[in-house]
Amino acid sequence: MLQHKKFVKKTKQNKIVQVSREHYLRDDIWSGTPLDPESDAAANKLSATAKHYLVVDTNVALSQIDFLEHAAVDDVIIMSVVLEEVRHRNASVYQRLRRLVESPAKRFFVFVNEHHRETYIKADVNESPNDRNDRAIRIAAAWYMRRVPGMPIIVLTNDAENRRKALEMGINAMSVQAYARSLPDAPELADITAVESNGQAAMDIDGGAVSKGKKRKRIYEDHRPMSSIAAAIKQGTLHQGSLRVNRFNPYEGYVGSESVGQDILLAGRTAMNRALDGDIVAVELLPEEQWVSASAQLRKHDEAEPNADEASQPTSEEEEDADMAREGGGASLAPQVAPGEHYDDISSSSSSSKDKRPTGRVVGIIRRNWRTRGYSGSLQPDRLGRPAKQGPSNVLFCPVERRYPFIRIQTRQADTLADKRLVVAIDSWEVDSAYPSGHYVRTLGTIGDKDTETEVLLLENDINTSPFSPAVHACVPPLPWSVTEADLNDPNREDLRHLPICSVDPPGCKDIDDALHMRPLPNGTLELGVHIADVTHFLHPATAMDTEAASRATTTYLVQRRIDMLPKPLTEDICSLRAGVERLAFSVLWEITKDARIVSVRFTKSVIKSRAALTYAEAQSRIDDERLQDELSVNLRRMNAIARVLRRQRSERGALQLASPEVKFEIDTETHDPLDVGMYQVREANQMVEEMMLLANVTVAEHVLSHFATCTLLRRHQVPPPRQFEPLLKAASAAHFSIDISSSKTLAESLDLAQRPEDAYFNKLVRIMATRCMTQAAYFGSGEVSPPEYYHYGLAAPLYTHFTSPIRRYADVVVHRLLAAAIGLNRLPEDAKDGDRLHALAGNLNLRHRNAQMAGRASVELHTLIFFKDREVIADARVTRVRANGLVVFVPKYGIEGPVYLTEKAKTASMQGIGAGNTAAKPGSEDFQLDEDQQMLASKDGKVQIKIFDKAAVRISVVEGTGHRRQLLLQLVDRALLPQSELASV
Repeated sequence: MLQHKKFVKKTKQNKIVQVSREHYLRDDIWSGTPLDPESDAAANKLSATAKHYLVVDTNVALSQIDFLEHAAVDDVIIMSVVLEEVRHRNASVYQRLRRLVESPAKRFFVFVNEHHRETYIKADVNESPNDRNDRAIRIAAAWYMRRVPGMPIIVLTNDAENRRKALEMGINAMSVQAYARSLPDAPELADITAVESNGQAAMDIDGGAVSKGKKRKRIYEDHRPMSSIAAAIKQGTLHQGSLRVNRFNPYEGYVGSESVGQDILLAGRTAMNRALDGDIVAVELLPEEQWVSASAQLRKHDEAEPNADEASQPTSEEEEDADMAREGGGASLAPQVAPGEHYDDISSSSSSSKDKRPTGRVVGIIRRNWRTRGYSGSLQPDRLGRPAKQGPSNVLFCPVERRYPFIRIQTRQADTLADKRLVVAIDSWEVDSAYPSGHYVRTLGTIGDKDTETEVLLLENDINTSPFSPAVHACVPPLPWSVTEADLNDPNREDLRHLPICSVDPPGCKDIDDALHMRPLPNGTLELGVHIADVTHFLHPATAMDTEAASRATTTYLVQRRIDMLPKPLTEDICSLRAGVERLAFSVLWEITKDARIVSVRFTKSVIKSRAALTYAEAQSRIDDERLQDELSVNLRRMNAIARVLRRQRSERGALQLASPEVKFEIDTETHDPLDVGMYQVREANQMVEEMMLLANVTVAEHVLSHFATCTLLRRHQVPPPRQFEPLLKAASAAHFSIDISSSKTLAESLDLAQRPEDAYFNKLVRIMATRCMTQAAYFGSGEVSPPEYYHYGLAAPLYTHFTSPIRRYADVVVHRLLAAAIGLNRLPEDAKDGDRLHALAGNLNLRHRNAQMAGRASVELHTLIFFKDREVIADARVTRVRANGLVVFVPKYGIEGPVYLTEKAKTASMQGIGAGNTAAKPGSEDFQLDEDQQMLASKDGKVQIKIFDKAAVRISVVEGTGHRRQLLLQLVDRALLPQSELASV
């Protein structure tokens, strides 16, 4: 049966056009249950022995996805009208719903009600699209009741009117909360149900409801409607941007605004007006006389939100504590501080400082960025010691990430969950509530357990740890795999097995995606080769594996674990360029002179056979030992000589040589706990490999862009705005050396000159501080910006891309396909020319790359906490920031940076042995005065001066703060009184 559907839509040119589509109605659409004799057995997913079948409406699918994912919920019928609406409204929930449909254990069946003759309905002129869809769901549920009369059908909906109409049709309909309470075998299911926007749990069908409690004081302003926000942004009276909440001070946020030209400061939760980190918000600037700046104070451990912020005022609800929960900021690993984040930002805001910033308040939420998978943390202990009551309890949940507020949830499991890490989702945040409301999702494990805390950091950084689906594994060739005769005879693939190729990687590396060679040529020049795993030979566009790899975007490396972008048979065997086996590669071959002048370059698919898989230490040993005259060792020395020239040339162009405090662990083979931690040693062999990879990436970028000017995936590093250099410039001025930030070349020259002959570590510390001033490098499509904006500031390169790691980065996969098309090996797919698709792809690559970086750093921080858990260590430190009430110090040996407070807590630590003074006093912060210009704390009597870059000694230990957040505690000790044997030095 053929129906014609007519509707109107707006084109990209803002024209309104009428569209007519043919809509086919059929009788042979299966019900998915073996109880239906007319259903196709191959299509059946629902169980014949189920107690009942559930039918859910769209809002349940959107807001109760955690409930649907619970093991107790199965045999669910998803109407196609529901699936389609979810796809349009929330891509993340849609993907989770699709996974439920694809899971054999869950028995979720999609019924194509919109194409079945008996269940398709036309829209009534007087009903909304939502009402029409609800009616379609009821009609389809009634059809199932007729089709399988022996099986109870239950419609789950939190819409009271929808339930009423269903009951009038003789359909059993329930709220999600009521259904959850009806399952005695899964009591935790009631905790998982989301609350509605009014902050209350879903109403029961029989009229019962959770008590709304006493009326509470309004804390926040109502958000303005989108219509007025859009108009105000267009007029310039409001400003739009993404909210970034300070990691070190959750009551301070920033919104980047192109219209203002710099970040807008939001001081306090009231100014944030229920916006969370990552939300796209509309901000109203305050009058200039109300602008404030960062305080000179470090935010203290367990310091409460300032009383001036109304969000800190108590509410009248009996289940809520008398004041806002206290949150603190302890020491962290230095690598956890990303470019653009500084310890200046630990502090609250104040109007007393001379350096005021544009300050505003959020007046509307343009797009929420609440995590559909929830937030990890633990329950806040009941400080008032109230006795447990019957039924659900209102409790506060404390996220492990300080950027997020406490969340109020209801649970019947408070005692059981007291020592557990949980996942909680946010459902709503009302104007009269100091906290958002949410619901329990799942338990991760016991607090402090290493595996549990690893799951926490993976969740916090949104790392996909799901097993690869059967469809993805089906794309991988079976093992054992080897190069075939067809590969060797392929006219588009060159046989390079005779070349002296080797790989150089960290110890234990299994996913080897790059190898190198160099050899002399008869004419006196050299041949340099970079050989990259030919992943795209196996990873084809538009396959299940390609879709999954594009979504994951990158491999995530933790201290003891790797979360792969591609299945392990590919990463560790088929594509890995292991020694002694033939492998497929994509090779870049240069003819180069001994002074590193490139004569020619060519690109080819190849077959290689690596002669050795060397570690950096092994390669360095071959380079250093002139007695070794074998072919590999001699060629490594040649390659290293070329790398030195290339590095010097880059430096002369203005490339920056920055530094980061990377650490390495010695791991116990049985317990897998860290036995020791120290700075990672970077050898010249590391730099040699880096130069070869940089050369390959630049060369490929130039070649691909010359063929595809508007659709090449590139990587750029934008020039940091001058304000980001302020911490470095202030430190340099106080330490009496000069930093010129007018260009990358002048900055590089300044960093080279920042030396203290008596202090070997000083220059590296300055370079670490400079690294913190950088912007994030990012992927982008060449058609999005003009060529001058392609520039990579850190590398001083006009063009750059990623080509050398396709096993672990999807960006490199894209570039491999572009290069193959550029040299005529295949045609460029049509969708690769789609600018919108490339923009979305680059956005996901940037997000996933940063998430993977942060997860890796969090893993290092976790293992450092484990290392210090049962020990105290005294170590050398350097002062990197001085504030009115304390210091920020960096501990080079362990890569730790954190605050040292000159407060009551710190009065047991002597100040003798640091700075210019020599006193055995035990002062608090009130005994010191801050000199901002000199970056110095001076005692009132002038006997003690603490300046930036001063050496100190700190005692490192682990303490537990709010919400079971373990953190490092740094305390100053008297360095002069310590035997050198007790001091862990650089």
